[in-house]
Amino acid sequence: MDWKTILERDGPTAWRAAYRLLGNAADADDCLQDAALAAVQLARREPVGNWRALLTRLASARALDRLRQRYRSRLDASADHHAVLAADSPEPIETAQLDELQSQLRVALAHLSHDQATAFSLCALEGWTQAEAASQLQTPASTVGVLVHRARQRLRELMQFADPNPTPTRSHS
Repeated sequence: MDWKTILERDGPTAWRAAYRLLGNAADADDCLQDAALAAVQLARREPVGNWRALLTRLASARALDRLRQRYRSRLDASADHHAVLAADSPEPIETAQLDELQSQLRVALAHLSHDQATAFSLCALEGWTQAEAASQLQTPASTVGVLVHRARQRLRELMQFADPNPTPTRSHS
């Protein structure tokens, strides 16, 4: 096993998964490093068939743990948030609305069970199939489907008041 090759090939995918959840490059770096160490330990015990999937799952799990720690400690999430703007930058109001919605999603994800948050992150955010997620989570695909479904329901409840297009109110003088 050539760790340099594995990390060059599969590390960026795992890093992006952590970054999507955390919105912070330094935290994503830490999650990838933790995931790589855990992968080394796992590889000593059993053969690894899909390094990209393993690193992505481990990095996502570490990112979710960090989210929980962040909100349990009542840290200011906006201080940790660094928006990545595309070349076609949206209007500032659109960027602010998207940032707020992403922040609310991070808070909501921190309130899901670990299994629900992991399944949701892999399937809904990373685009994995339920079968791919099931293989990595070592659970039936039907269980992943239930976890994702329940996560979506819970996220809807938690984010029901999150308005992506708030209407400014005028004060009456």
